[in-house]
Amino acid sequence: MPDNVYRVTEVYGSSADSIEGAISKAISTASKTLRHIEWFEVTEIRGHLDGDKVGHYQVGVKLGFRYEG
Repeated sequence: MPDNVYRVTEVYGSSADSIEGAISKAISTASKTLRHIEWFEVTEIRGHLDGDKVGHYQVGVKLGFRYEG
């Protein structure tokens, strides 16, 4: 296994449907501008209420991406 160097950035995603949807949204959006994303870590889970129901889910996600080189 080669030696690699990684950078970590944190993004936030939201979804009206699920926590998994919010994670997927965060990763897919970040993937449009970041290359070599290799792992993620959910750091925060919260939501927005619409009356007495969940309006949408919000997640903080750390993304680890490998430097080229």
